[in-house]
Amino acid sequence: MSWPSLREAVLASSPSLGVVALALAGGLLVVLALAWIMRRRDDAFPLLVAMALPFRVPIALEGRTVNLLVPLYLVIAAGTLAHLLPRLYRGEWRRLRGLEWLLLASVGLYALQTIYSSDPARAGENIAFFYLPFALLYMVLREVDWSGELLLRCLAVWVVLGVLFAGVGFVEYARKSLFLNPKVVAANQYDNYFRVNSLFFDPNIYGRFLALVMVAVTGVLMLSARREQVLAGGLILAWLLGGLITSFSQSSIAALLLGLAVLAGWRWDARKTLYVSLALIAAAFAIVLAAPASLHFGLKGSSGSTSNATSGRTKLIGGGLELFAQRPLEGYGSGSFQKEFERHRRASVQNATSASHTIPVTVAAEQGIVGLALYVALLAAAFVVLLRGAGRSPPRIIVAACFAALVLHTWTYAAFLEDPLTWTLLALGVALASERPRRAASAALSGGLAAPAACAREGAAPGGQ
Repeated sequence: MSWPSLREAVLASSPSLGVVALALAGGLLVVLALAWIMRRRDDAFPLLVAMALPFRVPIALEGRTVNLLVPLYLVIAAGTLAHLLPRLYRGEWRRLRGLEWLLLASVGLYALQTIYSSDPARAGENIAFFYLPFALLYMVLREVDWSGELLLRCLAVWVVLGVLFAGVGFVEYARKSLFLNPKVVAANQYDNYFRVNSLFFDPNIYGRFLALVMVAVTGVLMLSARREQVLAGGLILAWLLGGLITSFSQSSIAALLLGLAVLAGWRWDARKTLYVSLALIAAAFAIVLAAPASLHFGLKGSSGSTSNATSGRTKLIGGGLELFAQRPLEGYGSGSFQKEFERHRRASVQNATSASHTIPVTVAAEQGIVGLALYVALLAAAFVVLLRGAGRSPPRIIVAACFAALVLHTWTYAAFLEDPLTWTLLALGVALASERPRRAASAALSGGLAAPAACAREGAAPGGQ
């Protein structure tokens, strides 16, 4: 075959090459423009991160659709170009701390365990699309000078997005029709209730975002002495709660309750908060066990079972524990859960999933005791950094409450280091825990919050801590 005919054949078989080249050129221009803005404004990067965090773009990849955080990737690339690379060039690299070494070790171990994984393609996707870009996100965010005003502005961006997302969810619920994700559309046809996912591709990820926004807003309202701020915040929380309920995400509601419990323990009394929380958990279990089948909790009726009540998660957890028992030391390799679950349980692709919906079980099945031990060490170090000496710093407590809620959500759903919110909260917590940003952020959150924050600095923090 001659070169012209070969060239025509290649072009005919790849009609999207021109579109891809155009998209890459456009993305490069966007990155350069954003980097220029970031060089002129120090607050541009964190604000743009807050704006871009929730948005996902469906990309066809190897016969399936992957929802990628394309807007966030552009912001991270611009932030790396504008802030991280100049710091490296000038030798202003800050040494890694204990938590950061554990994060690096987690990424390194995940990459190493792709060698024997039964699904190295999926593991490679996780590294390329999640671990590496989010590690860059962390490194840039930890160097930000987090003033009280900047914290509130980023939260305001989240609140606006949350209100808009909930509004879209209400429209979906009223129409009984989703804008995105055909899988959820199909599932709604067989459920006794209708789940919305707004502009997200998953009702649980949608619920996770709303839950974290609500925890942060509640933390700020706890410091407010102005009646109009409390009323406005209460209306926002009611609107977001409505959006969360229409998602029917039990994991997100549990995460919200834990985040609120952390705030309550800090603001009032930790022991009383624990007692009240245990009482509420016991009451919830009693209601679920005694509820009639008409409430569709899934424990009673012709199809009632714990599997139905947990949307099949108990089967996934059981399968993950079986995989861990068979290879307890090294696991089956990064990203291998779906293939191994299908192979050992002989489950169909529709019944299997890429994770067990319980991150510790997924880590145990894929990475064995080594990966599980590293995961536990990472969590322990993270909570030590977020909570140690944070009693008199409201921003740090709010971040810790959000992170606790996020961790619980990963235990009842999925995506820990694969979620940019994890890296964002850890970077923010590390930055606020350091001496330089702590002086700036503890000064005040802004306006009406200045007095409570000042009291906190003088030792009169809520809860007497």
